[in-house]
Amino acid sequence: MIKKSLYILFFFGMLCVPQVNCAQVDFNKTPDDDLGIVEDQFQELFFEALKQKGVENYDRAVEALQKCIDIDKSPAVLYFELGKNYIKLKNFGAAEEALTTAVEKAPDNEWYLDELYGYYVSQNDLKKALKTVQQLVQYHPDYKQDLATLYVKMEKYDDALEILDDLDASFGISVSRDVLRNRIYKATGRAKEQIKNLKSRVDKNPKNEANYLALIYRYSEQGLKEKAFETAQELLKIQPNSQVVHLALYKFYLDRNNTEEAIKSMKIVVQSNDIKPEAKMKVLSDFVNFVKRNPQYETDLIEATTILDGTADAKTLADLGLYYLNKGDKENALKNYQEALKLDDNNFGILKNVLMLHIDLKQFEVAKTKSDAAILKYPAQPLPYLINGIALNALQKSKEAIDVLESGLDWIVDDNNIEADFYTEMAKAHTQLNNTAKAKSFMDKANALKS
Repeated sequence: MIKKSLYILFFFGMLCVPQVNCAQVDFNKTPDDDLGIVEDQFQELFFEALKQKGVENYDRAVEALQKCIDIDKSPAVLYFELGKNYIKLKNFGAAEEALTTAVEKAPDNEWYLDELYGYYVSQNDLKKALKTVQQLVQYHPDYKQDLATLYVKMEKYDDALEILDDLDASFGISVSRDVLRNRIYKATGRAKEQIKNLKSRVDKNPKNEANYLALIYRYSEQGLKEKAFETAQELLKIQPNSQVVHLALYKFYLDRNNTEEAIKSMKIVVQSNDIKPEAKMKVLSDFVNFVKRNPQYETDLIEATTILDGTADAKTLADLGLYYLNKGDKENALKNYQEALKLDDNNFGILKNVLMLHIDLKQFEVAKTKSDAAILKYPAQPLPYLINGIALNALQKSKEAIDVLESGLDWIVDDNNIEADFYTEMAKAHTQLNNTAKAKSFMDKANALKS
């Protein structure tokens, strides 16, 4: 639909230049008789309607417009304005009647048709919207895409594709039209037709990377991996300096166990200025999982993460943290989890790993400080209380440990393992205070839960 802001131009034009629709009322004429008084009254009421609409007093705007119509019912603009005010008042029946009257009085006015079309779309009245946009197509090609969208909603897919083909031929490929085209192919299951269309684009414009990448993606989606790989290699021959193609080649090489070439492609991807950060992160995340199974390539992983230092996203950093944690490299695991937490500070799963790693690395002061903050942020989560208690016990602050552990117990729901850990720490705190009877009682509770 043509942007509504264009109406501003319309109204300035309407008020500054005499219109055919308003020919019976000359706003510039000096009143010198009864007719002049009527014209003056009409003008005042019309501007009052515009003013009231501007301050969102739509009822008053309607009243002023109705009085204008009582004076002179011929100007189409009165019904156009009336319809827009009725829409604001959600009086949709009256809005449709007013807008259709405006169109009947001025059938060649694009703005009136556009408003009526917008009304039908808002009411999901597809048949009437289709009829109206078919009239609008003659004014601007943008309406053709609206027409195609309506055909899709009405499941008239062949009609929609015909229009999209015509628009592509006239104006070139458009992302928004491709989105609509792909919706059609998905709804109809016409994968072969979709691939045929993309192959045609490649043939017509072999230097366009986007066409190749779209074709590679569709081949891969249909499980035609050989075709996808061949297309990627074809792009590389035509554009040997292409960096984007390595997003596809990297995965193909891994699937073919051609690790050396996969690593080369991966490094091209992570160093590229042409590839979006989220795509780089996807490749790096894949490579992290690959190195888990093939640790001999860890040096390449470290090199890749160094290249992306400061640009990795939270998920990739968390994946790296898990990789190092599984390796037993807790220092590097903690480093990556901390960086991930900076980017996603509301992720409790990452925070949990950070807190536990501080304990494992015997960084008890840090663990206490961070778990204090975590208790304030997540008061219903028992783990920060447990971490806090463990840290306080390690710092020989047993009474404080007992207090915080007792507070955390209240938040445990059906989790025997963590409840046992709480009792174990409480037993440790009472042992440090020489309360052997209480220490034994809590240890017995812990053992009972563990068994």
